[in-house]
Amino acid sequence: MEGFRNTFRLIISCLLICCCFFTSANKSYADSKVTSNDQKKEIKRSLESLKDLDYQTWQIIVYPSSKESKNLILRIVGYPGSLRIDHPTSLIVNSGRKTWDLKDITLDSKINVEALNDSAVEFDLSTLIAELDKNRPLRLSLPGLINDLPIPPYLVSEWRSLAE
Repeated sequence: MEGFRNTFRLIISCLLICCCFFTSANKSYADSKVTSNDQKKEIKRSLESLKDLDYQTWQIIVYPSSKESKNLILRIVGYPGSLRIDHPTSLIVNSGRKTWDLKDITLDSKINVEALNDSAVEFDLSTLIAELDKNRPLRLSLPGLINDLPIPPYLVSEWRSLAE
């Protein structure tokens, strides 16, 4: 009977320690802030977290370069500390037979480059959106970082609505 009580106490103690350990763990998430709007006007944007085919999670943000402009900026953010994106790097976008090569504009951005961490990169999405006439799925590829990130049609539709 005494052996049963000691085993029971040991199991309960281990469970309590595990619960305390896992409930106090810091949550890691992709985050990005746009603070360039000095007039405090609302800017519509598209924000989505997607997994690539290697199960790496990426935050995808599309927003207009300014309130008056229809030029769209695509920002891809990985988890801080888990990777480092060297600039400039090109983004390859595929949709069926069409392929686009988007240039890295992270260092040219109006937003203070220090506000972006090493795990974020920006591209001008305007030419791609202008050439799309349907909400087709896209596949993004960043050499050395993203092998294949599928973008579903509903998200392409959202991006196209931001350009209107």
